[in-house]
Amino acid sequence: MNLTTTYMGLNLKNPIVPSSSPLSYSIDGVRRLEDAGAAAVVMHSLFEEQISMESQRLDHFLNYGTESFAEALTYFPEQESYALGPEAYLNLIREAKAAVDIPVIGSLNGVSTGGWTEYAKMIQQAGADALELNVYYIPTNVELSGTEVEQRYLDLLSDIKKSVTVPVAIKLSPYFSATANMAYRLAAAGADALVLFNRFYQPDLDLDEFKVVPSLVLSQPNEMRLPLRWVAILYGQVSTDLAITSGVQSHVEVIKGIMAGAKVTMMASELLRKGSERISDILEHMAQWMEAHEYESVAQMRGSMSQESVAEPAAFERANYMKVLKSWQPDPTGKLL
Repeated sequence: MNLTTTYMGLNLKNPIVPSSSPLSYSIDGVRRLEDAGAAAVVMHSLFEEQISMESQRLDHFLNYGTESFAEALTYFPEQESYALGPEAYLNLIREAKAAVDIPVIGSLNGVSTGGWTEYAKMIQQAGADALELNVYYIPTNVELSGTEVEQRYLDLLSDIKKSVTVPVAIKLSPYFSATANMAYRLAAAGADALVLFNRFYQPDLDLDEFKVVPSLVLSQPNEMRLPLRWVAILYGQVSTDLAITSGVQSHVEVIKGIMAGAKVTMMASELLRKGSERISDILEHMAQWMEAHEYESVAQMRGSMSQESVAEPAAFERANYMKVLKSWQPDPTGKLL
């Protein structure tokens, strides 16, 4: 049974890649993922805000008191010669590369071009095999147009691609007005992979403390339907690899993702619930399913249920909406089914 796949030019032993999460906060965590069978690991994210904070703090200490004593004006080195920011993250990349044999993918989480793109280069220099851009952007400015939002993504990708030579994936939101066109434009701009989709964690309201509070809700299998649909639609239409994330919790979701056209399926919530060891269980059940259904390889399955391959392509579009509505029938007792 051949479970191997490729992703952004990386040769992987199977299509299961743990996505960015607390599971990769430590070297021991990364080792556990590899031991469980992970084909690669996306490290937890380095946030743009962390970089900005470190830069501002360093700037403060470099300049504090320089006008008090003449000798202080030349005591400190120039700011640009300093290694700004969370060195710990870069060290973790270096240590992970030395500790495991699977590819290590760095993760940058941000929304703007500029100085933080320098960290893409630093992550590459630390040894990362690839880079994932997690663009977690909520456009709240009423004067900001959809075109401007889309251009922000394209500019960010362009800047990063100029900074590094390793493959670059971009993790997308599902909220573009023209998702297919945006995927096409990002692929044309050089994205080596598109990861569908980012889960935006929604805040909640605490009615006792009258505060806006963070709310972490782990994904459920039904959340995979949205990225599954779009991977199936985009497969064969964009010249880049596709990855599915959100709702991948068993061999069933992994197989569905591959059949839709994904090169890899990414997971975190299930591993946070049940531990890294869950990967080995999923791989075992996946191999059993493939044998029972006479599939010899992952490559044989890929894209076999994409929009371009199924007998009814419209099932991925409006036809599915109408079928779902027509499928509802009232219970004879008058209750809702």
